Amino acid sequence: MFDLGRSFLAAVERRPDDIAITQGEFRRSYTQWFDDIQCAARGLEVLGLNKGDRLLVVMQNRWQMATLHWACQFAGIVVTPLNWRATAEELEYCINDAQIRALVYDESAAEAVRGCEAASRLPRVAVGDIDDQQAISFEQLCEEAPEQTILRASPDDISLMLYTSGTTSKPKGVPRRHRAERAAAVAHVAQNMYSQGERTLGVMPLYHTMGVRSLLSMALIDGCFVCVPKFDVEETLEAIEREQISNLYLVPTLYHMLIEHPAFSPERVRSVEKIGFAGAPMSAGLMARVEQAFRPKLFVNHYGSSEIYTFTIDQHAISKPGSSGRGGLNQRIRVVSMDATSPSQAVAPMEEGQIIADLGSDEAFEGYWNRPDADAKSLRDGWYFTGDTGYFDPDGDLFVTGRVDDMIITGGENVSPAEIENCLSLHPQVEEVAVVGLPDEQWGQVITAYIKAREPIEDASLDKYCLEAGLARFKRPRRYVFVEEIPKSPVGKVLRRMLRPQHTNTANTANAS
Repeated sequence: MFDLGRSFLAAVERRPDDIAITQGEFRRSYTQWFDDIQCAARGLEVLGLNKGDRLLVVMQNRWQMATLHWACQFAGIVVTPLNWRATAEELEYCINDAQIRALVYDESAAEAVRGCEAASRLPRVAVGDIDDQQAISFEQLCEEAPEQTILRASPDDISLMLYTSGTTSKPKGVPRRHRAERAAAVAHVAQNMYSQGERTLGVMPLYHTMGVRSLLSMALIDGCFVCVPKFDVEETLEAIEREQISNLYLVPTLYHMLIEHPAFSPERVRSVEKIGFAGAPMSAGLMARVEQAFRPKLFVNHYGSSEIYTFTIDQHAISKPGSSGRGGLNQRIRVVSMDATSPSQAVAPMEEGQIIADLGSDEAFEGYWNRPDADAKSLRDGWYFTGDTGYFDPDGDLFVTGRVDDMIITGGENVSPAEIENCLSLHPQVEEVAVVGLPDEQWGQVITAYIKAREPIEDASLDKYCLEAGLARFKRPRRYVFVEEIPKSPVGKVLRRMLRPQHTNTANTANAS
């Protein structure tokens, strides 16, 4: 199997003059970008990094970040990208945990870097106009080309280390080998039916597996990666029009923001033929609106994680809203009982349980970075226990219902937030909805729906809608809270933990009968 450096070199040799990357007026052919990448790889080695060392990159989706990602693949350096919104404390933790050897950052992370003592002791590269007297510029890093092509990695070397979002504990490092990253990129190409010369929007962050997948997959098909450093609806629409983007791979939140913006029109996105989403469920209501807005030839739902890229794929997402489809090209999945300790404890169709995935997958990681406690919890008998809940329907399609920790237990009954959210999302006055269980003396937890409304709605109207839509009486919300925004992570996941303590005393209680 090729390592990733050789994979990119193959694209250079196939189509040297094709455009590989753009950002506004900036454009590079595969040959030109390869030269940039090689200069960056040499610069990193001059900076003192050797094969296997970790490079921390804290930047928005600039062409320089994409260049550094590929430079590390050639040099055998482990690129370790971190959210550019990270605090100084989070930087400190990552630097110490990963034993980082050097840091590259841009203006978005400058304040955090200035406040981080561990960062002050590292060799640093500053991208853009940053007052850091001890740092070299990106231009200085790349000022000399190597005497011969740098190509030091093997398929078994570590390509990158992603950090999971630490919602209940410290973030966990997820090391991934070249072979796993390449297998995931090949599967991404196949599962999205990408063809030679596709053009994708590089707006999903390169510290997230979705951004990395978009970057790598384009090189495999001699495609073009169009950088948008930070999501902005008008800039994104302009990039789609200007570069004639052929496919989009975004979280549902970004689709929502695009189609709800006054600047959106179907004519502006008519070049987009293939749509994919991941990172969070897409409600039935949003899915219908996206289908109407884009009219794509392919509408793909991806379900996966940083640890094992793809669990399941549904290439006909619109035909069965809520379904995550079936196992991906490189995966086997099961649903086991909620308290299962073994992968053999599978449940029957339509019975909700915990979703697990086969660690024998070509795309799988092999364990967390220096976290035997996390390995013991999640890796059992060759299977990865995802912590997600779901069930198989009679057709064999998977429905993901949430997280084990998100399950609502009300009056002794287990209730999935996803089912209620899907129902309410179809109400014409509901723009967005998130459902959680709040502590309640009588019920244990009371089902509470947080709603961002298009216009004022009466609680009774929503309650009636749920019942008429066929939602079981015990599953309908007993409280409705109307909010300006649903809190989400930088990659669009609903932050239920921020809803639970919030607004508890302002909720309206619907008829509990």
